[in-house]
Amino acid sequence: MENKSNKEKDDILMNFRLVYRKKGFVNWCEALGTVLANDEIKDGVSERGGHPVEKKPMMQWAMRITAYAERLLADLDHLQWSDSLKAMQRNWIGKSVGAQVHFQVEHLNDSIEVFTTRPDTIFGVSFIVLAPEHELVKRITTKEQFDEVAQYLVSVTKKTDLERLAETKIVNGVFSGSYCIHPFSGKKIPIWIAEYVLIDYGSGAIMAVPSHDLRDQAFALKFGLPLLPVVDQSEFPNASPEEKMGSIINSDFLNQMTVAEAIDAAIFQIEAKKIGNRKLQYRMRDANFSRQRYWGEPFPVYFDSEGVCHTIEESALPLTLPEIETIKPGTNGKSPIADCDEWVNYSPNKMRETDTMPGYAGSSWYFLRYMDPHNQESFASKEALNYWQDVDFYIGGTEHAVGHLMYSRFWHKFLYDSGYVPTNEPFKKLVNQGMIQGVIESICLIKDSHPPHFISSDMCSEFEIEQLAFIPVHVDFVSNYGSPDSHLSVQGIHKFCSWLSDYQNSIFQNRTFQGAKDELPTDFKLITKSEVGKMSKRYHNVVNPDDVVDMYGADVFRMYEMFLGPLEDSKPWDTKGITGVSGFIKKYFSLVETVMQNNHSNSSDPTKEELMVLHTCIKKVSADIEQVSFNTSVSAFMICVNELRRLNCSNKQILKTLNELLAPFAPFITEEVNAMLGEQSSVHHSSYPIANEAYLVRDTAMYPVSVNGKKRYEWTVSKSISDDELKQQVLELEEIKKWIEGHDIKKLIFVPGRAINIVI
Repeated sequence: MENKSNKEKDDILMNFRLVYRKKGFVNWCEALGTVLANDEIKDGVSERGGHPVEKKPMMQWAMRITAYAERLLADLDHLQWSDSLKAMQRNWIGKSVGAQVHFQVEHLNDSIEVFTTRPDTIFGVSFIVLAPEHELVKRITTKEQFDEVAQYLVSVTKKTDLERLAETKIVNGVFSGSYCIHPFSGKKIPIWIAEYVLIDYGSGAIMAVPSHDLRDQAFALKFGLPLLPVVDQSEFPNASPEEKMGSIINSDFLNQMTVAEAIDAAIFQIEAKKIGNRKLQYRMRDANFSRQRYWGEPFPVYFDSEGVCHTIEESALPLTLPEIETIKPGTNGKSPIADCDEWVNYSPNKMRETDTMPGYAGSSWYFLRYMDPHNQESFASKEALNYWQDVDFYIGGTEHAVGHLMYSRFWHKFLYDSGYVPTNEPFKKLVNQGMIQGVIESICLIKDSHPPHFISSDMCSEFEIEQLAFIPVHVDFVSNYGSPDSHLSVQGIHKFCSWLSDYQNSIFQNRTFQGAKDELPTDFKLITKSEVGKMSKRYHNVVNPDDVVDMYGADVFRMYEMFLGPLEDSKPWDTKGITGVSGFIKKYFSLVETVMQNNHSNSSDPTKEELMVLHTCIKKVSADIEQVSFNTSVSAFMICVNELRRLNCSNKQILKTLNELLAPFAPFITEEVNAMLGEQSSVHHSSYPIANEAYLVRDTAMYPVSVNGKKRYEWTVSKSISDDELKQQVLELEEIKKWIEGHDIKKLIFVPGRAINIVI
């Protein structure tokens, strides 16, 4: 280390830091001049504007979340989370045990490192595949293959990692012209370059065994590469080629072994030959922590004249963003802050970092700040942290499973290890709420068309899917929005072009006509693609809750959202049922007004029936709250109010308790009712009602009374009555006498607790 420069030492230390810099590939949009996240790209183009996106290498800050992979995996067992959410995190972490193997490149000193969970199939390798971004691609590409490889690499930059993983029907790749040597057989193996291998997973290279891997098989069949079977699965006819079932064949020293035996034996020989080793691997990659945009926390670091990174002086914290005239992206993918020379070069030989932090820099720990929001010395005092501990109950969507929730757990564990928080996990219990969905309307763009060329969605089947991109349009522009006949009229097309100026000169085509917006006939229709999905600003389909509140009130809007269905389910927004909830609120308020008008009965004791109705509701709602079953709570309130109205309830104490029970569901009207009932303090400061089991015990029973099998009356009778008394009294009921007078009673059928039937 003594002979190394400060910069070289710093580069070495970066390999051991939890936050470090590395060269990574980002989604670069030249037209927008910015880096895009995967979810900002659809069909290979930017969602905003439909511009081409390509992969571009760039120095990025990253967080070494992989250092916590095993703990993040193991500690899932201690969380009260849904099994599905835990499974998503386990799959994302992707723990696997296998072997790291080196394949020597022919005529070069380089070797290709691959990781495989199936070292038992090593004799079935018929080609090696490198990710297009692999560092060896340039060195191993021969002169004869140079042009073809270069052309292929350009095409790959237009696809995101998600698109490359999702693509299973279309197989693409190119031969490098070079070979490597099989470490056991000594045979030459061709080296290919293909997009289905990602640089960020494993080593960015795979040993392809097409007889026992479906994607390798599709690739081999496309390019005429051999399939070498090495696992005999004849005893397992229902097993897929990829399953670890069968005995090994055509594999030298591994022959006749079971798959499990062969895996261990292969790793033993790999280590004995010193061509690799047993390895524990995680699919999870380190988290990118850089954004090339203005908004976001600035990094509190600077680079000296040698390029060594230092933290800024503590007295300079918190570091704030400079005031700038425009937040448009800077040149060459840099943040707009890079153009603020005075802020960047704030001191001689000190240059600030111009990237900003991503959203999860704040969302990973904000809940801790809630514990002590006014503390000026630290994010929270030890006293506050020890009192509040962690988040008892978290409601969040599954879309955060491998993002925010994973980052928060990682962040929290670091704080725990550093002694800043008393708990190892941030969220004790978590429930995934479904989304309120909307209709997404999109129009179909032919990629790489100049000028942009849009086609009616009923023409999409005439094109290959990779030729098309779908551009979301504002639902206000769409005629018959959300229906099978949804379309852009000529007026809608003009609105769309004014809204997204990049498409002013576009061509629009349906089955009868094509032309620019000013050339379209008045009856022109461009059919849109209509689908139910996320309600989002990105899809321009947001229903403004203020509009609903203005029409129905906040309490109705709030309770209707609960009433739509179970919290965990996603539900399309539909106002058809909102009048039912609105009617309930009106009935409830009417009941209160009735009580206030009948002052003579306000001081009377509640009846047994009133108490039973109220406490039945209390018990049901309390249980529903524990189960987060708010939709059934709303139903319970509706039943309760209807029953109290049927009983002509005018007891003030009954309504006071019901009002306290309803308060978390309808906070505004219950506060108003609370004042009407003469209470001085807020209803939200009241103790929440507790069901009294004594009021839930019925001392009466209700019997449907039938004559010759036809129900004629519902009779409420004391449970203390004997069977003989009951049979005698039922025949004396005025409501029954009129049906049996003048007839002989042939039989009286009595089913205790259920029914009475008189046969005449």
